[in-house]
Amino acid sequence: MSSMKRILLFIAFVLSTTLFLFFFVTPNHADQLDDLTKQINDLTSQLNQSVNATRPLESQLTSMQQQIADIKTQVANIDADVAQKQKNIDEGYKNIVQQEQLLNVLIRNYYIKTSYTNPLLIFFSTSSIDQITRTLAYQQAAVNQDKQQITNLALSIVDLEQKKKDLQDEETRLSALKANLDDQSAKLDKIVQGAKAYQASLSNQIAQLSAQQQQLLAAKLGSLGLPTSAYTTSGGCSSDLTNGKDPGFSPKLGLFTYGVPHRVGMSQYGAKGRADAGQNSDTILHAYYNFDSLQNMSGITIKVNDGDGFNTGNIIWTGSLEDYVKRIYEVPDNWPIESLKAQAIAARSYVLATTNNGAASICTTQSCQVFKTDPKGGNWDSAVNQTTGQVMVQGGQPIKAWFSSTAGGYFHSSSDVGWSSTSFTKSGFDGTGSVNSFADLNNNAYDKSSPWFYCDWGGRSAYNGTAWLKPEELADIVNVLLLAQADSSTQKHLSQTDKPNPDGVETWDSNQVKQELQNRGITPFNTISSGSVNADFGSGTTTTINFTGDGGSKSFSGNDFKNYFNLRAPSNINIVGPLYNIEIR
Repeated sequence: MSSMKRILLFIAFVLSTTLFLFFFVTPNHADQLDDLTKQINDLTSQLNQSVNATRPLESQLTSMQQQIADIKTQVANIDADVAQKQKNIDEGYKNIVQQEQLLNVLIRNYYIKTSYTNPLLIFFSTSSIDQITRTLAYQQAAVNQDKQQITNLALSIVDLEQKKKDLQDEETRLSALKANLDDQSAKLDKIVQGAKAYQASLSNQIAQLSAQQQQLLAAKLGSLGLPTSAYTTSGGCSSDLTNGKDPGFSPKLGLFTYGVPHRVGMSQYGAKGRADAGQNSDTILHAYYNFDSLQNMSGITIKVNDGDGFNTGNIIWTGSLEDYVKRIYEVPDNWPIESLKAQAIAARSYVLATTNNGAASICTTQSCQVFKTDPKGGNWDSAVNQTTGQVMVQGGQPIKAWFSSTAGGYFHSSSDVGWSSTSFTKSGFDGTGSVNSFADLNNNAYDKSSPWFYCDWGGRSAYNGTAWLKPEELADIVNVLLLAQADSSTQKHLSQTDKPNPDGVETWDSNQVKQELQNRGITPFNTISSGSVNADFGSGTTTTINFTGDGGSKSFSGNDFKNYFNLRAPSNINIVGPLYNIEIR
């Protein structure tokens, strides 16, 4: 027998008690590799679809990156398993030299027993038939045992060779899979970076509205008379969903905003909701502000002017800090006493911070805080007296305790809304439990009782004063944003059609906008049939808005759509905050 055959038999012999068991216990990864390959192919298909679409959404790309990371982890596990198999085979080869003599003895004994044993010799060397029978039986049993052992070794070597072949196949496929995975991962990374760059460029392009257009947006927003004070009883939602205020057409679509600007500091209706839930004024204030302590700062004189800001107009009233706060009309008098006390401390802190402890004067309007020369009296007077002189301080100085009527379930830091960063303002969800949906927000927000919690803003007398839009009107706004994305040089022509163009150029009507899109190879919308939004409920921001109509399906960033909605929507119809939703009736 050749040396190679003896070695192969020996391998089978040795590994029959080691690798033979290992290969039967450890699963072959062919099915898993098939599954991973399918996942790679699926990802590649998704990636190609994303690239061929208008532009891949960053959230989709992030999800795909996570899938690739998960696949890489699985591949690494398989790689380690294959390496262990190879290590065991290598160990088997190292033992061949030590076991070769044993293998040779086994083969030689079998050869002797089968080739040189003569039955006649046994017959003449024994003294009885019984002894002859026992000797022949023993001899045959020994031969059969050697034969069975060698047969088992032969079968084991065949199986081992197949397992080695399977292992080599796994290694080849694993290598190809890893190369494909690296290739697709690199492509995806390139697409992600490109998409981010594109989205940043696109956002910069379409956010660069002309100065005149920005003035138009400011004027539209200002015309709404948004109720920043909870004491205000005028104004409200243009299209009351509860009472079903009818514009006279159907279907109708509306963009509804949660809360009103500016959402920094205390939400007055939120404070009421917290007081209704049993919180005291100190807990309420700490929910909205960072401050070191409450400090008594009585004895300071406050001056009030008749302008619309600080140190503007003529001085119309002068008095003590406590007399000033007793004349603040920011919240209804019948609210829970703890919410009134929180408002009194916030008002006291705000006036001291904004006037430099009385050095400057303050106005009487919502631009500052609502003031009347007559004391408010009632429960408000009691709340002021119970908190006499109390001011929120940080670093020994009063904090500028901003507040507004309704924050829509969230409060924001000053930097969140584009103001200078401050250490005393906070960001967070203003409600109980968690918020993962609009339903959670509607049920759990502390300021949900506000009449301005969820509103559409603006309106047209021709449609019962509502802010509802027709499907073709919303389609026009979508077309305007599509055109602005395709060619930012067109934006000066895209202002609302029912007012003079702020840039003094021609305003393109809906037909002209559709023609401009077609000229650029883009299918315009004639009507919108459905819409939805995606929101970040952690920060209270609409991230994307999605539309479906006769022009297909399109998605836009929440901020970009808000800007162009406000620019193009008729009359003074506005989205007034970062978190909004679409309603279709």
